[in-house]
Amino acid sequence: MTETGRENVPSRTRRRFPGISSRAYEHPADRSALVALRKLSGFDTVFKALSGLLPERSLRLLYLSDSVRVGDAQFAHLHDMLRDACYILDLEKVPSMYVTQDPKPNAMCIGLDEPIIVVTTGLVELLDEEEMRAVVGHEVGHALSGHSVYRTVLLFLTGLALKVAWIPLGNVTVMAIVTALREWFRKSELSADRAGLLVGQDLQASMRGLMKLAGGHHLHEMNVDAFLAQAEEYEESGDLRDSVLKILNVLPRTHPFTTVRAAELKKWAESRDFQRIMDGHYPRRSEDKDTSVTDSFRESAGHYAQTVRGSKDPLMKLVGDIAGGAGDLGGKLFDKFSGAAGGRSGRDGDGGEDGGGKGTA
Repeated sequence: MTETGRENVPSRTRRRFPGISSRAYEHPADRSALVALRKLSGFDTVFKALSGLLPERSLRLLYLSDSVRVGDAQFAHLHDMLRDACYILDLEKVPSMYVTQDPKPNAMCIGLDEPIIVVTTGLVELLDEEEMRAVVGHEVGHALSGHSVYRTVLLFLTGLALKVAWIPLGNVTVMAIVTALREWFRKSELSADRAGLLVGQDLQASMRGLMKLAGGHHLHEMNVDAFLAQAEEYEESGDLRDSVLKILNVLPRTHPFTTVRAAELKKWAESRDFQRIMDGHYPRRSEDKDTSVTDSFRESAGHYAQTVRGSKDPLMKLVGDIAGGAGDLGGKLFDKFSGAAGGRSGRDGDGGEDGGGKGTA
């Protein structure tokens, strides 16, 4: 190991995935939406024709004129990571990449005709090499999935809908579109996290990167197990009032909460699906055209049903009870909202009140 620590080059030491389809790593909800969009005849052609209405050209010129383009002569280590990520995921055309001055750590993949990857100086300064490699892989995953195309188009359509929100019930319709769009965005971020793991092939580096996004430079003050425990506590804590607050907190966001992302990625890394990919068994791009929309939606629905059944969140558990035909739903609702830990029978005695106090603490 030299002082730079750069011997760990993916093309030599990391597994490559020739011809891999993005379906291999996409979250079921993300995959079903993308499969449906890809099946729409002429979808890309029609919406790319709208590119003149979108600020894509302006953004390209902005980054070209006021940011640093990554290449052999500038941020060469990032350029190496980018090319390696494209090599591992078999993305033939390497996207343009820019570093822009912004203290807030962030990265994005945008564009219709050709994706552009943008990372901020705050992110570059925050992450070490292997953590950054996972982020670059994350953005290349967005490019391979076509998220940059569909995100740009749907954001445009959302903006267009907002302009006609004066139409009766327009606001309700627009909010429904925005809510659904953000839910897809959040799932697409989970997909890209998985792509980042396939590129970096270092779960600990991915975990460290997510922890730094949440807690900053002070990695020596943080612990992966304790960080993941936060995600479990977040899911389990509180009563139905807390569950409602969780939903309200996440609705405006395009990204899942950081602890949730870490927990989801660890779960996927320990799954049979991940191991099969690492063993070379994964769907190929050449098979994408034969993918069934119905099967994709069925898989997505199955994933959500399994999530509800396995969730420890009070609201999700109640939904599971309702779906299972549990009796005495009125009593369950009262207990959940009141935070009563001892059930209905404890509400009339002192134990019920004590249980309620503990539930809301």
